[in-house]
Amino acid sequence: MEPAQIDRTPFADLDRIPPDLLTMLIAALETMGNHPEIRKVRGAAWAVLRPEPGQRLLDAGCGGGHVARELAAAVGPLGEVVALDSSTATLATARDHHDGSPVRYVTGDVSALDLADDSFDGVWCERVLQHVVLPDVAIDELIRVTRPGGRICLIDTDWRSLAFDGVPEHLAAVVAADMHSRFDGEQGIIGRTLRRRLVAAGLTDVTAVPVTCLFDSPQSAAVVLPMANPEVPADSWSATPDERGDWFAAVDAAGVRGEFLAVLTIWAVAGTVPAAGRHAGGPAAVSSVPAGAASAPAAVSVPDRDHGAQ
Repeated sequence: MEPAQIDRTPFADLDRIPPDLLTMLIAALETMGNHPEIRKVRGAAWAVLRPEPGQRLLDAGCGGGHVARELAAAVGPLGEVVALDSSTATLATARDHHDGSPVRYVTGDVSALDLADDSFDGVWCERVLQHVVLPDVAIDELIRVTRPGGRICLIDTDWRSLAFDGVPEHLAAVVAADMHSRFDGEQGIIGRTLRRRLVAAGLTDVTAVPVTCLFDSPQSAAVVLPMANPEVPADSWSATPDERGDWFAAVDAAGVRGEFLAVLTIWAVAGTVPAAGRHAGGPAAVSSVPAGAASAPAAVSVPDRDHGAQ
């Protein structure tokens, strides 16, 4: 089955893009996974997922498999991680980097999983739902394959939170409008909606953590934010060539002055699948905590993940 994804960003279907751009994007995904701000996001997500030895976990949208391998280290030799992605190209990269840990790599569509009911103790799904046409269908599938008592952790971006300082407001508005135009409906704000979606699905012990990513130089921002990276092909912009040129000139000048700033909120939200299944009666217990209140367990390194701040 074809991935149920929109096609306004290259990450929506990596297998359809030109080989040279694919190579650049896969390398960018790996670099993004090492950025301190992305590691901060993953640390918050790790804390609310709470992986344990012996568990069977699903990494839905695994990219190059870095987080899948970190999860495998957490579950140990008695556990297993299934690393699923719709892209055969990224799965090939994941297999090339396999370290012998208990990870099984499979091709699949997050909106139509070819996986058994109640077959996982937990799910990690990072920055995937913003590319999915019907995110609630995908969430239903993640719930279906998770056993009662298992945890589902969704990590995704709120692109409407993107803000800049140190650059002319009219240029920042052009860049923001370009980014917003790439998403339909709530995809562009999917991060802020994750808590609501899990509550509506009947999950309990729902915890929502907003993580503000701060980039204080053009070089730092370019690793994560495509609109700050001059190597992103010009033909992928809806802005005019003059607007694009003025934007990068302004970004460079702000960097020289030490005034450049960009911020973006990424949400980590997790909930527990109840014994009664989806839409169990009564409101779910929910909480929201600041990012600083959640951190990865001391005995486990904060996982690297290569899905990038998409």
